[in-house]
Amino acid sequence: MTTFAPTGTSHRHESWLARSEAWLDNKGKGAWIAAMVLGFIFFWPVGLALLAYMIWSKRMFSNTCRNRTSWTRHGMSAATPTGNSAFDAYKADTLARLEREQHEFESFLERLRDAKDKAEFDDFMNERAHKAAKDHDDEMDDSMDEPKSRS
Repeated sequence: MTTFAPTGTSHRHESWLARSEAWLDNKGKGAWIAAMVLGFIFFWPVGLALLAYMIWSKRMFSNTCRNRTSWTRHGMSAATPTGNSAFDAYKADTLARLEREQHEFESFLERLRDAKDKAEFDDFMNERAHKAAKDHDDEMDDSMDEPKSRS
Protein backbone atom coordinates (compact mmCIF):
# COMPACT_ATOMS: atom_id res chain seq x y z
CA MET A 1 0.00 0.00 0.00
CA THR A 2 1.53 3.26 -1.11
CA THR A 3 0.58 6.59 0.45
CA PHE A 4 1.26 9.80 -1.26
CA ALA A 5 1.73 13.09 0.49
CA PRO A 6 -0.72 15.66 -0.79
CA THR A 7 0.86 17.77 -3.45
CA GLY A 8 1.33 21.41 -2.68
CA THR A 9 1.36 21.16 1.11
CA SER A 10 4.43 23.37 1.32
CA HIS A 11 2.71 25.80 -1.06
CA ARG A 12 -0.36 25.89 1.21
CA HIS A 13 1.89 26.40 4.23
CA GLU A 14 3.71 29.31 2.57
CA SER A 15 0.41 30.71 1.41
CA TRP A 16 -0.95 30.58 4.95
CA LEU A 17 2.14 32.34 6.30
CA ALA A 18 2.04 34.92 3.52
CA ARG A 19 -1.67 35.56 4.15
CA SER A 20 -1.02 35.90 7.90
CA GLU A 21 1.84 38.30 7.30
CA ALA A 22 -0.27 40.38 4.88
CA TRP A 23 -3.16 40.47 7.35
CA LEU A 24 -0.92 41.62 10.20
CA ASP A 25 0.74 44.21 7.93
CA ASN A 26 -2.70 45.50 6.96
CA LYS A 27 -3.65 45.92 10.64
CA GLY A 28 -0.39 47.73 11.48
CA LYS A 29 2.36 47.51 14.09
CA GLY A 30 -0.11 47.06 16.95
CA ALA A 31 -1.37 43.79 15.46
CA TRP A 32 2.20 42.49 15.20
CA ILE A 33 2.84 43.38 18.84
CA ALA A 34 -0.46 41.82 19.94
CA ALA A 35 0.38 38.61 18.04
CA MET A 36 3.80 38.53 19.67
CA VAL A 37 2.36 39.04 23.17
CA LEU A 38 -0.25 36.34 22.60
CA GLY A 39 2.50 34.06 21.32
CA PHE A 40 4.44 34.60 24.56
CA ILE A 41 1.31 33.97 26.63
CA PHE A 42 0.22 30.74 24.94
CA PHE A 43 3.54 29.22 23.83
CA TRP A 44 6.67 31.28 24.48
CA PRO A 45 8.72 29.98 21.49
CA VAL A 46 6.06 31.39 19.13
CA GLY A 47 6.31 34.80 20.79
CA LEU A 48 10.10 34.65 20.62
CA ALA A 49 9.96 33.67 16.94
CA LEU A 50 7.60 36.56 16.18
CA LEU A 51 9.86 38.98 18.06
CA ALA A 52 12.90 37.77 16.13
CA TYR A 53 11.02 38.07 12.84
CA MET A 54 9.80 41.57 13.69
CA ILE A 55 13.34 42.71 14.49
CA TRP A 56 14.84 40.93 11.46
CA SER A 57 12.24 42.39 9.06
CA LYS A 58 12.57 45.83 10.69
CA ARG A 59 8.85 45.89 11.54
CA MET A 60 9.57 46.56 15.21
CA PHE A 61 11.54 49.78 14.85
CA SER A 62 10.17 51.33 11.66
CA ASN A 63 8.09 54.49 11.96
CA THR A 64 5.77 53.49 9.18
CA CYS A 65 3.67 50.46 8.44
CA ARG A 66 2.72 49.40 4.94
CA ASN A 67 -0.98 50.12 5.25
CA ARG A 68 -1.40 52.31 8.28
CA THR A 69 -4.89 53.61 8.89
CA SER A 70 -4.63 57.30 9.50
CA TRP A 71 -6.45 60.55 8.98
CA THR A 72 -4.32 61.47 5.99
CA ARG A 73 -5.06 58.16 4.29
CA HIS A 74 -8.72 59.10 4.33
CA GLY A 75 -8.02 62.66 3.19
CA MET A 76 -8.67 64.25 6.57
CA SER A 77 -5.53 66.24 7.22
CA ALA A 78 -5.46 69.63 8.87
CA ALA A 79 -4.66 71.35 5.57
CA THR A 80 -7.59 69.86 3.65
CA PRO A 81 -10.61 72.16 3.46
CA THR A 82 -13.87 70.56 4.53
CA GLY A 83 -16.17 72.67 2.38
CA ASN A 84 -17.80 74.26 5.42
CA SER A 85 -16.52 77.84 5.37
CA ALA A 86 -17.37 78.56 9.02
CA PHE A 87 -15.57 75.45 10.22
CA ASP A 88 -12.61 76.08 7.91
CA ALA A 89 -12.28 79.64 9.30
CA TYR A 90 -12.51 78.34 12.87
CA LYS A 91 -9.91 75.66 12.09
CA ALA A 92 -7.55 78.21 10.52
CA ASP A 93 -7.91 80.54 13.53
CA THR A 94 -7.37 77.69 15.96
CA LEU A 95 -4.28 76.43 14.12
CA ALA A 96 -2.85 79.97 13.99
CA ARG A 97 -3.51 80.39 17.74
CA LEU A 98 -1.89 77.04 18.51
CA GLU A 99 1.18 77.90 16.45
CA ARG A 100 1.45 81.26 18.24
CA GLU A 101 1.08 79.57 21.65
CA GLN A 102 3.70 76.99 20.67
CA HIS A 103 6.11 79.77 19.68
CA GLU A 104 5.44 81.63 22.94
CA PHE A 105 5.94 78.45 24.96
CA GLU A 106 9.21 77.68 23.18
CA SER A 107 10.35 81.26 23.89
CA PHE A 108 9.38 80.82 27.55
CA LEU A 109 11.37 77.57 27.74
CA GLU A 110 14.38 79.28 26.16
CA ARG A 111 14.20 82.13 28.72
CA LEU A 112 13.81 79.58 31.51
CA ARG A 113 16.91 77.67 30.31
CA ASP A 114 18.85 80.94 30.05
CA ALA A 115 17.82 81.96 33.58
CA LYS A 116 18.81 78.55 34.94
CA ASP A 117 22.17 78.71 33.15
CA LYS A 118 22.78 82.23 34.52
CA ALA A 119 21.84 81.17 38.05
CA GLU A 120 24.17 78.15 37.87
CA PHE A 121 26.99 80.32 36.52
CA ASP A 122 26.43 82.96 39.23
CA ASP A 123 26.48 80.23 41.92
CA PHE A 124 29.71 78.88 40.46
CA MET A 125 31.35 82.31 40.42
CA ASN A 126 30.20 83.08 43.99
CA GLU A 127 31.47 79.72 45.20
CA ARG A 128 34.78 80.29 43.42
CA ALA A 129 35.15 83.79 44.92
CA HIS A 130 34.29 82.47 48.38
CA LYS A 131 36.87 79.66 48.02
CA ALA A 132 39.51 82.11 46.78
CA ALA A 133 38.84 84.43 49.72
CA LYS A 134 39.04 81.51 52.17
CA ASP A 135 42.31 80.29 50.64
CA HIS A 136 43.72 83.83 50.86
CA ASP A 137 42.70 84.09 54.54
CA ASP A 138 44.28 80.69 55.27
CA GLU A 139 47.53 81.81 53.65
CA MET A 140 47.53 84.98 55.74
CA ASP A 141 46.94 82.98 58.92
CA ASP A 142 49.74 80.55 58.05
CA SER A 143 52.21 83.37 57.38
CA MET A 144 51.47 84.98 60.76
CA ASP A 145 51.98 81.68 62.61
CA GLU A 146 55.48 81.11 61.21
CA PRO A 147 58.28 82.27 63.54
CA LYS A 148 60.56 84.84 62.13
CA SER A 149 64.06 83.58 61.57
CA ARG A 150 66.97 85.37 63.19
CA SER A 151 69.62 86.61 60.88
